Amino acid sequence: MGSNSIRSYSHSCFPLGLRHSKAPAAMTVTALHPFAAAPAVFCPGRRPASSLGRRALVVRAAVVVEQEAKAQVALLRIGTRGSPLALAQAYETRDKLMSTHSELAEDGAIDIVIIKTTGDKILNQPLADIGGKGLFTKEIDEALLEGRIDIAVHSMKDVPTYLPQGTILPCNLPREDVRDAFISLSSSSLSELPAGSVVGTASLRRQSQILYRYPSLKVVNFRGNVQTRLKKLNDGEVQATLLALAGLKRLNMTDKVTAILSIEDMLPAIAQGAIGIGCRSNDDKMANYIASLNHDDTRLAVACERAFLETLDGSCRTPIAGYAHRNADGYCVLQCLVASPDGKRVLETSRRGLYALDDMVAMGQDAGKELLSKAGPGFFDW
Repeated sequence: MGSNSIRSYSHSCFPLGLRHSKAPAAMTVTALHPFAAAPAVFCPGRRPASSLGRRALVVRAAVVVEQEAKAQVALLRIGTRGSPLALAQAYETRDKLMSTHSELAEDGAIDIVIIKTTGDKILNQPLADIGGKGLFTKEIDEALLEGRIDIAVHSMKDVPTYLPQGTILPCNLPREDVRDAFISLSSSSLSELPAGSVVGTASLRRQSQILYRYPSLKVVNFRGNVQTRLKKLNDGEVQATLLALAGLKRLNMTDKVTAILSIEDMLPAIAQGAIGIGCRSNDDKMANYIASLNHDDTRLAVACERAFLETLDGSCRTPIAGYAHRNADGYCVLQCLVASPDGKRVLETSRRGLYALDDMVAMGQDAGKELLSKAGPGFFDW
């Protein structure tokens, strides 16, 4: 330790090897530099030691505790964004890992590492303007490849259709409710908002569908995490906003919801409500850990929707929506949509087929090709 270092340790005052099972509780000991005056250490049932003995005991305790601290290395490091919602998703992942693998349930076995992404750093511009893919995943993937984290937890709607070389994403947790929530202090639904009312959203998908059905409304860019957006709403910056119901459920904030929009009124984002967990492609141990948490129905639905998105090669400038789910008969039903940002053109299609990976990927690709053909040249050049 340096000459100016001062650390606090909690350690039994009994020498190692001499502690009895009924030894008194550990005392808080402040370890100083060996040549500094040592504080008095009191151990019930033991006579005070000499000044030199006390100093030696303190230093020995400090060394032992520091060695134990160094030995306590996390078995698994989870990389995540730092927003309350992202952390809730990371904690959900941690809890599932702890309940599934006994060695990960030990204290200190799992560490959560917060990583700030480009999308978190730039909040004063629309996502489309700072665009490109991976706005909320790039820095986390870099940390994964550099070995600073072992697994990455993402909202699947933020994950590009390609994965960085050297990474895999073998797990989707069970999907939450995919619908959007309408939140307003003055109206009970979008249809009841007076003409000229301002709706805040950072999503072109939501913007286009709102303007398609309610052209008299005004939609403005509305960035920030859930708490930030709700504060802006309460401050009167907008008359209403839309948020993913899945996020509000994970944050235990459904009391803020004014109304839940049906799938027919607001088709969700690709993979909305799904959490994805990735790791390095050469890390079999981590791959096995997270693969054990995979929810296959969710994984297949997400694969179907992402096949549709990949075929369109959509960007942040393209309003795209899609939802695949298992119907009451066990079949996959896929609903798809592309639109112009102003809502003046909305193209829709749907598919029905077997709930199996190859069939569902083919359905997504086929739906994408159909809408590309209907859209014609220049439709996506916004």
